[in-house]
Amino acid sequence: MSRLHTLQKCSGGKQDAMRGAIAVELALLMIPLLVLALGAAEYGRALYQYNTVVKAARDAVRHLSHMNPVSPDYAKTQTEAKCLAVYGNTDCTGQPLAPGLTTDMVSINPVNDTTKEGTPITLVEVRITGYSFNFFLNPLSLIGSGEESLTFGDIRATMRQS
Repeated sequence: MSRLHTLQKCSGGKQDAMRGAIAVELALLMIPLLVLALGAAEYGRALYQYNTVVKAARDAVRHLSHMNPVSPDYAKTQTEAKCLAVYGNTDCTGQPLAPGLTTDMVSINPVNDTTKEGTPITLVEVRITGYSFNFFLNPLSLIGSGEESLTFGDIRATMRQS
């Protein structure tokens, strides 16, 4: 009986020594896993906002492509296209499609191209410049580095004008 009591005492002491080890291991693993999860979420948000701005530029250039550039209403159509790129409607009302997007970031550029001699093709380009994605929580800031925002390169869409 004393031998059984000794075995129980030895194994019980080992359990007491290992009691907090799992909690410590979990805490050590949660830090990098949390950083990875936050990084993936922020990367997804950045891609979503970039895709939104690309679609907005494409919608604006599509709106312009239906209008003749020598039409007297073309200046109004350009203003509508800028509003369409930023707000998703031609009235410039509501919230911007992407946070921080303004009509000042949208430029409309006519492009004249010739594919054959004497046959000009008029293209129109909508360019969105200087759009910055602001991190909600940058995982790199947890280790002391990283920027608070990321400025996308120029986002352009070009279509043939009628």
